[in-house]
Amino acid sequence: MRGLKDKVVIVTGGARGIGAAICRRFSEEGARVAIFDILTDEAAALACELVSLGAVAGAWRVDISDSLAVASAVAQVEDAFGAIDILVNNAGLNRPGPFITTELADWRVLIENNYVGPLNLHRAIAPKMAERGRGSIVNVASDAGRIGAPGEAVYSGCKGAIIAFSKTLAKELGSRGVRVNVVCPGPTETRLLRDVTAEGELATQFDDRIRRATPLGRIGQPQDVVGAVCFLASDDAGFITGQLISVSGGLTTAG
Repeated sequence: MRGLKDKVVIVTGGARGIGAAICRRFSEEGARVAIFDILTDEAAALACELVSLGAVAGAWRVDISDSLAVASAVAQVEDAFGAIDILVNNAGLNRPGPFITTELADWRVLIENNYVGPLNLHRAIAPKMAERGRGSIVNVASDAGRIGAPGEAVYSGCKGAIIAFSKTLAKELGSRGVRVNVVCPGPTETRLLRDVTAEGELATQFDDRIRRATPLGRIGQPQDVVGAVCFLASDDAGFITGQLISVSGGLTTAG
C-alpha cells in the first residue's frame, strides 16, 4: 500500500492476536513499528521477530489507562524512531456477563481500558500530528459497538463511544491534515473472543452458530482485520476520514 514505508506506527495491544498481525503487516510494508502492551515478554518477542526479519521495531510496556505512562512511552518512541505518523488503537479488554449482575468496579476497568485508554493515546499524539499537518489514526472498535452484543453491555458501550469519538475527531482535525477512521471486527479468533465464549462444548456451539449465520461461512482470523487497518492508515485512503469498516464476513450487515 502506498505511503507506509518508513512511517512510524504505534500499535496498542500489539503483542498478540489482531494487534500482532497488524504489527507484522506494517513491518512488511516497511514501517517502523512501536508495540505498546502490558504483556512485556510477548511484545519483546514480537519486536525481536520483526527485527530479525529486517524491520525496525521496538516494544514498550504501557498501561494505556495511565496517561503519564502513555505520554512517557510516546516520547520514547519519538526519540527512538522519529515523529509518529500513524496510531492504531487496538488494545481492548472484556469482562463478559449480564449487565444486571456486573459491579461498578467491572465497569471502571472496562471504561478505563476500552475508552479512556484510547483517549490518552489520542491526547498524546493527535496534537503533534495536527501541528505537522499530517497523520492517520485507526481505531479498532467492534461490531458490538455498532449493533450491541448480549453479555457485553459496557464493552459495547465503550466501543460505541469510540466510534462516535472517532467521527467527531475526524471533523475537528480534518482541516489540519489528520485522518481518523474505525475498523470494527466481528467475532474474531482471539483470546478476547474466548474470554466471552469460554471453551469446550459451549465454544463449539458458539462457533457453529456463528459459521451458520455468517455469509462467508467462518469465524474471522486476526489477519482478516489487517488489510482494512493498513488501508485506512495508508495514502491509498488519503481522502477517507470519519468512516467505519466492518470486518465480519457479512455477519453484521445492518446498523
